[in-house]
Amino acid sequence: MAKHGRKRQRVAKDESKGPNPLLDDASKDDEERRLESLLFGTPYIPSGSNNVIEIEDDEVDAGKEFQNLDDADLFFVDDKEVDEEDSGEEKDEGDGDSDSDESEEEEKDETVPPNPLSRPRKAAAWSDPSDPPSVSIESNQLRKLRDAPSETVLSGREYESRLRRQFERINPAPSWARKRRRDEDEDEDDVDNLLSSTTGILSQKRRPTLASGTIAIERLRDANQASQKSNIGDVKSIVFHPSDRVPVLAVGTGDRRVRLYNIDGHTSPLLQTLHIPSLPLTSISFHPSGSHLLLAGTRPTYSIFDLQTGQVTNQTGLWGSRFSSASKDKPENMHLTAFSPGGGLLAVAGRNGNLHLVDWQSGGGQVVGTMKCPGSAGGGIKSLWWADDGTLATLTADAEVFLWDIGQRKCSRRWKDEGGFRGTGRTMSGCANWLAIGSNTGLVNVYESDSFAKNREGQPKTKKTLGNITTAISSMTFNHDAQLMAIASKEKKDSMKLIHFPSLTAFGNWPTSSTPVGHVTTIDFSPRSDYLAIGNTRGRVLLYHLKDYSVRTL
Repeated sequence: MAKHGRKRQRVAKDESKGPNPLLDDASKDDEERRLESLLFGTPYIPSGSNNVIEIEDDEVDAGKEFQNLDDADLFFVDDKEVDEEDSGEEKDEGDGDSDSDESEEEEKDETVPPNPLSRPRKAAAWSDPSDPPSVSIESNQLRKLRDAPSETVLSGREYESRLRRQFERINPAPSWARKRRRDEDEDEDDVDNLLSSTTGILSQKRRPTLASGTIAIERLRDANQASQKSNIGDVKSIVFHPSDRVPVLAVGTGDRRVRLYNIDGHTSPLLQTLHIPSLPLTSISFHPSGSHLLLAGTRPTYSIFDLQTGQVTNQTGLWGSRFSSASKDKPENMHLTAFSPGGGLLAVAGRNGNLHLVDWQSGGGQVVGTMKCPGSAGGGIKSLWWADDGTLATLTADAEVFLWDIGQRKCSRRWKDEGGFRGTGRTMSGCANWLAIGSNTGLVNVYESDSFAKNREGQPKTKKTLGNITTAISSMTFNHDAQLMAIASKEKKDSMKLIHFPSLTAFGNWPTSSTPVGHVTTIDFSPRSDYLAIGNTRGRVLLYHLKDYSVRTL
């Protein structure tokens, strides 16, 4: 049988004996209370004190009140200035060495929670909203933000800058970000130099230098996509507005219409359509001032479109000199025209090698002079080009080049294209330093500036002969800074090349066999060469973006 433990008997309390003197704190004197506090570790309470000590659970886990807090909660924003008197009192309280001071601090700590987050704040009498707030960095997590051990409070801006400095120290910026920052600093320096100088803005533009071999180019939507659904015929002529601030492209097509498009690189909306039923268009050209658009064809009549008023003026023809006295069987026409650099004169290539000069400023179409190319009666004039100094150059079908002195109305120089013979001359294009002549064999001879100089005589020497195209050259033009030249042939599909100057080599990456240029009829660059427009026999105007000229820097 299992043994049971001895049961203790309950002893009833004898209330008649009174309270136990060992448990009665009221009967203890101060000396006994102090001895009991030293032996048993109980708090010392003087006799006659009514203080009641409540031991909270937080005191058991002393030092762990910040354990579950986030790093962002370990500091607080102090909206008021640091009170020096309060800080001094706290220091004085922390320096006490007597037992009585320690007991008083314990009493204060027991009555006031030590958590600084719940500490009451004094209401500020006035605060300026423009002043940044101050941040306390007394916590251990923010010690790395201090520049000196005595720092305890930072302003809002200084705190932000030090946080950014600490972040960049831990996570350094990549190389591409440092390069971008250096470029931005250089741009700011350029702007400061521009504002501090008295030179013009145009003189501060940096000219991009193209490298040979490859070119950065991308295809955009067709410039005339807004009117491709209609049967417009082949593209006869395209020309950009001479000002880079007016992104307008004029397109003349086989349906005897001229359409103006706003070239924006995206949709290129149609601005206006001009219909001239009585004029079969062959060429359109802007006046150098950009105020008028000349519409000409294979007839003696022409039309002028005023861009400011939007009106079209039809002219019955030129009058004066030999132009008006031409025979009725073979009347003169205006299929080939060219404005002088200043816009005061208009050169018109007539029949039998005649060259007419029209006073454009008078507005009446008056011929003020006529010159004839000797020995070119059979082939006639094939191309016109004005030099910057006012010299007029003409190319005949016999591959002869005539340089004209407009002031004296006579030929100042005459020479023949190298390798040319009767019927080989097709087109000519020039710029400040170069002159190119295309033939019916596909060869393009490139000459330097001495070929059209007034003070030179004799046959100029060919710089290079380009044989990239094997059929007759029909279109050829330079860009604005003479680093690019586009050549094309209408007779063969996708027969087009882009030539780099001064290396005189064709770019290998464009156009390729898959570039859908078609049978090219006309080519033109925009005023700053950021766009290249190509017209073909299918009635499409292909638009390409030259990336090297896209960004204009000061």
